[in-house]
Amino acid sequence: MKARGFTRTNFDPQNLRGFTLIEILVAATILAVLAAIGLVSYSKINQRSRDSKRKSDVEQLRSALEMYRLDNGYYPNTGTGNWTDTSGLSTPLVSTYMPAIPSDPKTTQVYRYKATNVSGGNYYGYCLSALLESEADPAETCTADTINSHNYGVKSP
Repeated sequence: MKARGFTRTNFDPQNLRGFTLIEILVAATILAVLAAIGLVSYSKINQRSRDSKRKSDVEQLRSALEMYRLDNGYYPNTGTGNWTDTSGLSTPLVSTYMPAIPSDPKTTQVYRYKATNVSGGNYYGYCLSALLESEADPAETCTADTINSHNYGVKSP
């Protein structure tokens, strides 16, 4: 009697073999390639996610600065008119316009603020900048703080 190519006379369990070395290597290579593709995709997704958070943080700061301007008629002065850490904005903004100054989600980089358009000791413009992990956003509206390698900037409307 035949069953799937074997007859009772030539069926011997000791003649059955496992996978060959080539088959195992091919399967391992395919799994390694799929894992590498998955890791690269995961890494890029995380970068874009952190960049979205950075842009959101900058927009949150921008919103608080606009509320400050509505109440005071000008933007806060951090003392120099040059690029400063946004931590210098905590005194005029925190508790009244926002709960806390946001910080970068991964790196030790900080968001930067520069007051512009001075007139009579008051500032009527600003630029906020951040460092994005992926390429710079083409929608940036002001020159970012290149001294600190920032590649994304927004200015007052």
